[in-house]
Amino acid sequence: MVTNSADADNLFGWPAEAWSVEELAERQGVRPVSSLGEMRCDIWASDEDLDAFLADLYASRHADYI
Repeated sequence: MVTNSADADNLFGWPAEAWSVEELAERQGVRPVSSLGEMRCDIWASDEDLDAFLADLYASRHADYI
């Protein structure tokens, strides 16, 4: 149970004081991306899996919800 605002600030383990984006990035060891190739990853086992996902996504976005 949250009893005061200080407890509420730390409910999710966040610091009581806010960090700047730069400070947070430094604490987490984040570095700038130097090329888009660094972000590439294969998350689909096959082209068929990707096609099935995209078909399902398309169908859900165009479904006639009542």
